[in-house]
Amino acid sequence: MKAVIQRVSRASVTIEGRVYSSIGQGALVLLGVHRDDTAEDIDWIARKIANMRIFEDENGQMNQSLKAIEGELLVVSQFTLIASTKKGNRPSFNAAAAPEKGKADYLSVCQKLEQITGKPVHTGVFAADMKVDLLNDGPVTILLDSLNKE
Repeated sequence: MKAVIQRVSRASVTIEGRVYSSIGQGALVLLGVHRDDTAEDIDWIARKIANMRIFEDENGQMNQSLKAIEGELLVVSQFTLIASTKKGNRPSFNAAAAPEKGKADYLSVCQKLEQITGKPVHTGVFAADMKVDLLNDGPVTILLDSLNKE
């Protein structure tokens, strides 16, 4: 499982010309599900997202988590994060989870994040054509990959 966490001042998802979800200060997470991801990967990535200290404290140091600042969270499914670019110039998505597994794991991560943070998680719509708008704060962008959790 891969995630791109972006610290944002605001972010939104628009589908068919209408804003579907929006948040203020917090994090926008793009989430890609691998075909071999397990419940352990779901738990690990949700804990890392919720507890990643990427928000500034009173001294201007990145020392606060999403939970600590009571920030909002927008999680958008993005299977293209699982792309392999080893051969040629056309990405291969063979390692991405099948749609049923991808959706189930995506929703499980969102549910786990709600449990950890105690706040609702805003989402996109799985497999929809979405327009994502954000104001990256910093910019701060962190990459997570559950294959590299040790």
